[in-house]
Amino acid sequence: MALNDPSPPAGAAPDWTIPQDWAAYTPAEHATWDRLFERQAKMLPDRVVPEFMAGLDVLRMDKPGIPDFEALSERLMKATGWQVVAVPGLVPDRVFFDHLANRRFVAGNFIRTPDQIDYLQEPDVFHDVFGHVPLLAHPVFADYMQAYGQGGLRADGLGAIERLSRLYWYTVEFGLIRQGGDLKLYGAGIVSSHGESIYALDDPSPNRIGFDLRRIMQTEYRIDDYQQSYFVIDSFEDLLRQTIETDFAPLYAALDGQPDFAVDTLLPTDRIYTHGTQAYARDKIRQSERM
Repeated sequence: MALNDPSPPAGAAPDWTIPQDWAAYTPAEHATWDRLFERQAKMLPDRVVPEFMAGLDVLRMDKPGIPDFEALSERLMKATGWQVVAVPGLVPDRVFFDHLANRRFVAGNFIRTPDQIDYLQEPDVFHDVFGHVPLLAHPVFADYMQAYGQGGLRADGLGAIERLSRLYWYTVEFGLIRQGGDLKLYGAGIVSSHGESIYALDDPSPNRIGFDLRRIMQTEYRIDDYQQSYFVIDSFEDLLRQTIETDFAPLYAALDGQPDFAVDTLLPTDRIYTHGTQAYARDKIRQSERM
């Protein structure tokens, strides 16, 4: 996602891009990527949307080591006209949206350390590239990401970035999809996390709720742990259609001043796939109270 300091750090271009400097990665850093990739590639095929696995194949991301963005972008450009550009970390909202609107996906060029193998709050190259890039080879999802970027530029002018950021969070980062009667993963924050790849589908704790644009924009989210609610889309085509056909300005106006829903809220109007027990979150609260 993004942050709100408008000044690029030293060494970055005005659009916050930097050289990936692929040759500077150490053998240990490549080994960390390989360890993460192997673990996820083994457990995802029956859990993730087939479009994700197809993207890994088309982009030849199963080659050992951290991908070279130049070679990756060449393959991605042929598939959907997107490219991957390196940034030093989180970037300002408007910079982020502008890159997406122009079919450029920003990716951190650093990788987590071995002691961070299971959790890293700031997205690294594994989250950004393994988690996000395979679905950018799917034409419909690629169009959705561009439409989101274009919508973000409009939201910035309307003071509605926080509302729109929730759509990104509950789709691009932590979205589920219903395919053939089963729930599947597609959100990058899930597919790049071994623990959440299991939790999001199998654990009885979280709510799993049918996608509703207005509902999502009123719903808070977790940035520090597994989600307490997931939203389930019917298809990438429907997600793109709703994004393109919705006039967001009146929606933002209607939501202005309306209360937000807590992360565990269920409403009578929700299409509920799972009424979560919230046991995981409650256990975490009890653990923190004992400390």
